[in-house]
Amino acid sequence: MQERGAEQRALFRRWPAGVSVVVAEVDGRRAALTVSSLVSLSLEPPLVGISISLQASLHELLRASDEWTASILAGDQEHLAQHFARSVPPIALWNGVRVRSDDARLLEGAAGWLVARTVAEHRTGDHTFFVGEILAIEEGTAADSLTYVHHTYKSV
Repeated sequence: MQERGAEQRALFRRWPAGVSVVVAEVDGRRAALTVSSLVSLSLEPPLVGISISLQASLHELLRASDEWTASILAGDQEHLAQHFARSVPPIALWNGVRVRSDDARLLEGAAGWLVARTVAEHRTGDHTFFVGEILAIEEGTAADSLTYVHHTYKSV
């Protein structure tokens, strides 16, 4: 089974995926993670989905939060993708990160933002797939978006 997992990982690294930073906050504890699994699921009702590893620091906070956000990264925000993909200690996670003045869970300068509330959770192997109902959505002014393919971030 391990070999098939390696094959799956290798194949999906060849397929470009959009890059976003998902944030959840509960009782003043805010966690964030770079994800490439954000997908649009339905227009009516407006639903999106994300797949989060059971081992991710965001996982349990996401399960406990009433709502969560996703900042869809602009083409020039590779530094944010790398920052939130690493295991940064919570005390330093937000150092030097510019957030929007109207909602500190949203990253400034992104290609777009959404706020969602979880309406379903599905355990999927070593991940949980969270289905979120979109509560708010906004396009940014960035000219392009960030993708990840072949271990590399690319602007498209």
